[in-house]
Amino acid sequence: MRLFCAVTLALLSAGISLNAAAEVLQVPGESPQTDKSQTMEMPIRGMQKDQVRAMFGQPQEILPPVGDPPITRWVYDGYTVYFEYSYVIQSVINR
Repeated sequence: MRLFCAVTLALLSAGISLNAAAEVLQVPGESPQTDKSQTMEMPIRGMQKDQVRAMFGQPQEILPPVGDPPITRWVYDGYTVYFEYSYVIQSVINR
C-alpha cells in the first residue's frame, strides 16, 4: 500500500493525471447504442413474420427479398426488421 501511495504521489507531483477517459467506438454496420435503443421494443431473432405482424403491427414498407437465401426488410417507424425466409435475423434502429 505504501508503494502505491508513493507512486501515486510521484505521478501527481510530476503533473501526470490518473484520470481515465473512455471513448465510444462505432463499428460499421452496427447500430449505435442510444437511450432510444435501450427503451425501444423491437422484434427479436427467431420470431416469425406472423408473430412480428401480430405484436408490432403492419410495417410502413415491405421491401422485396434480395439474395440467396432471400433477405426481406420490413421498415417500421424508428427501426427495420431483417428476415431470412420467414424468420427475424436482426432488428436495427434507423438513423
